[in-house]
Order: sequence, then C-alpha cells, then structure tokens
Amino acid sequence: MKRYDQYCPVAHSLGLVGERWSLLVVRDLIDGPKRYTDLVEGLPGIGTNILASRLRDLEAGGIIRKTKLPPPAASTVYELTECGHDLRPVLHELARWGARTLGPPPLDALRPGWLKNALQIALSPVANEGRLAFRVGEEEASVVDGQSSAGIVADADVLVETDAAGFYHLLVNRELEGVRVEGDAELLERVVNAVATQPLPASI
Repeated sequence: MKRYDQYCPVAHSLGLVGERWSLLVVRDLIDGPKRYTDLVEGLPGIGTNILASRLRDLEAGGIIRKTKLPPPAASTVYELTECGHDLRPVLHELARWGARTLGPPPLDALRPGWLKNALQIALSPVANEGRLAFRVGEEEASVVDGQSSAGIVADADVLVETDAAGFYHLLVNRELEGVRVEGDAELLERVVNAVATQPLPASI
C-alpha cells in the first residue's frame, strides 16, 4: 500500500485506493458481492497477482471484506464494507468528470450488462425518486429509487429509448437527437440535470 509523507486527507485517500485497479475493484463491487473469478472476468487485463494484491490492500484498509456464502453456494466472495460503499459518490463524480472527454462508446467496447453498470455509477446516486427505464440498443436496464437492475421495470414512470451514442450524449451533452422519451419527461429532466452541468432543452 502506497504511503505519502503528508498529513492530508487526499494523500490518505490515495494511499488506500490510489493504486492502479483499486477503484475499478470497488466499482465492480458496488452492485453486490463477487467471487474472485467474477472480478477477474470483469477486469480484463488485470493480472491475477495484481488482483490478489489489490484485494489484500483493500481488505487491510477496511474497504472490502471477504465472506463465505451459505450452502448450497458456499463460495467465498468479496463485498464492500460500509466504508467502501461510501466511495459510491466518489465514483459517480469520477465517471461524470471522465465522461466529458471520453467520447461515445465504440460498439466493440460494450460488454453484456454494461447499461446496468453505467446506470449504477452514473445515475443511481442522483435518481432517488421514481422508476426510470432505459432501452439502449439491445440492452435494457432500470433505476428504481436509486438502485439499478437489469431489464425494463414494470410501471416505469419514464422509458428512454436510444442507441449507445444517444445515451452518452443525453447524459453528457444533454442532446436529445435520436432519443425517444415516453412518460414523465420532467422526472428524466431532473435526473439528467443532476448529472450534467447544462440543463436539458425545454423541448424535452
């Protein structure tokens, strides 16, 4: 674990989660416990020795814990502690900041389940009301009272249909081209405006 010879909360935080891959491990545990093999699969490019090291450091820092699921699963899993869950708004702000220069996703970069994960990081911290459903290409996911899930939730207050580029531009640039909105447009406007710095056009 990296240490900085400074009495500084930023330096202290980086000492705990600033190593490469550490925050991505936290990101992948945001929506629930995962086995070691699940983490390897969800973090392409990470070496197993690096992952093992990051897990040890995060556990030592009180950010994750290792538990065993009850039978019949009886698998060892890693999960966030309460302290680890407190990093959720940090990840949200990093995602919001990074998306501005990242650009729309290339289709070959999207893996199954990406939409649920994107909603969990980008929208869940600010979507604390209502039932929002998204259909982006072949992906479907929803946010209900701040929690994302796969699929289109029943009785959604608003349904948004677009492609991956349209989804990106809706959340980052507040553009509505290629975006179809059905239902409570004002709810969508409040949520998107909480993510973005510029308001949606009045014509939504």
